[in-house]
Amino acid sequence: MGSKFNKELKTLVSDKVISPELADKIEQYYATKDVGKPNKLFAIFGVFGALLIGSGIILMLAHNWDDFSRLTKTILAFVPLVLGQILVGFSILKEKSATWKEASGTFLFFAVGACIALVSQIYNIPGELDSYLLTWIILCLPLIYLLRSHAVALLVVIWSTYYAVLVGLWSYRSSEIPWLYLVFFVSIIPYYGQLLKQKINSNAVTIFNWILPGSFVIALGGFVGNHGNLGFVSYIALFGLFYNIGRLDIFKPLRTLRNGYLIIGSLGTVISLLFFTFRWIWDEFPSTFGLHMQELYVLTALLIIALIVVGYTVFKKGIRQINLFQVAFLIFSMVYFFLPGIDVLPIVLMNILVFALGMSAIKIGADKFNFGILNYGLLIISILIICRFFDTGMSFVLRGVLFVLVGVGFFVTNYVMLKKQQRIKKQLKDLQL
Repeated sequence: MGSKFNKELKTLVSDKVISPELADKIEQYYATKDVGKPNKLFAIFGVFGALLIGSGIILMLAHNWDDFSRLTKTILAFVPLVLGQILVGFSILKEKSATWKEASGTFLFFAVGACIALVSQIYNIPGELDSYLLTWIILCLPLIYLLRSHAVALLVVIWSTYYAVLVGLWSYRSSEIPWLYLVFFVSIIPYYGQLLKQKINSNAVTIFNWILPGSFVIALGGFVGNHGNLGFVSYIALFGLFYNIGRLDIFKPLRTLRNGYLIIGSLGTVISLLFFTFRWIWDEFPSTFGLHMQELYVLTALLIIALIVVGYTVFKKGIRQINLFQVAFLIFSMVYFFLPGIDVLPIVLMNILVFALGMSAIKIGADKFNFGILNYGLLIISILIICRFFDTGMSFVLRGVLFVLVGVGFFVTNYVMLKKQQRIKKQLKDLQL
């Protein structure tokens, strides 16, 4: 315990707020509270230490690699792998701390990759990068559940994302659909779900809350490819799904910044819809529209899952608890498929939708007394006005007036809510007195 805390306890005793016996009990409680808990900073340094040790070994071997015989090279290739397995086995059998497990798991993860690459190089075994990543990920997946390792789980997510992009977009051969990415993604869900139940407010869960949706946003490009416009709708449906996931009760205890689903879903929805407030994208729509089965399957799956989540929320909370962000993807899909060639109507509707989203965010922020969400809504409206600055024939005077009005709106809205917040705090204080 810190000296400041001890000083505060002594002050409370001297002022006769608490008794000396109670002060001793408080001191003993906090002295033993963190006993047995893993040191998070030590765990982080343990993972980085494992990475540095592995990198150092590889660099030392690489310096004289060409001078070794094939047998020596083979033995050296398996040394880090065997060492990593010994460390992992020791961590499991001796029930070592989380730091041990994280460090040994990270070391073994990279040892597996290094061993595969070295053996392939020593014996000139042909192969592509995607098959190499696939083998590496499959071999290391069990480590997540054997060690309960956050680091290995994150590495598997990152490597799986790279695999999906490589297979679906970057392959110099005909691009394939990276279906195995979904298998890897789903295989991590049980581990992630258990973390949500046990440690919802932990830093590890926060990282997963950002990494998992971020990974899927990147990997989706490998599924929709470059065929037609359905990819746009798929992304908007995905952002709608993420926002609805972030609104589930399980994420309710989290602060907004810890809820990556909510933020990625909201920002993705707004940014995507802003593109469709421009005329040029709708002008190109009739000539580029086409149905491709691969994209259609992906879009259908995303829409069905998103609608199921929305339906679940309505069933649990009622229709009045649904805000516009949760159904924006559905509104856009209806406009996109049923009103694509009706002159300016889709453009007008998209502008109205984005403006309504901004107003919805302002209302949510005001109801929650959250200045961040309130100003986010004002920012959406401001960006919409800026977008119209470039593609409309409004006079500079009218544009200037609009900017002034939005600026005044920022100040007035924040001032009114601040005063309201102060008034409520004063009322609560008076009630306590």
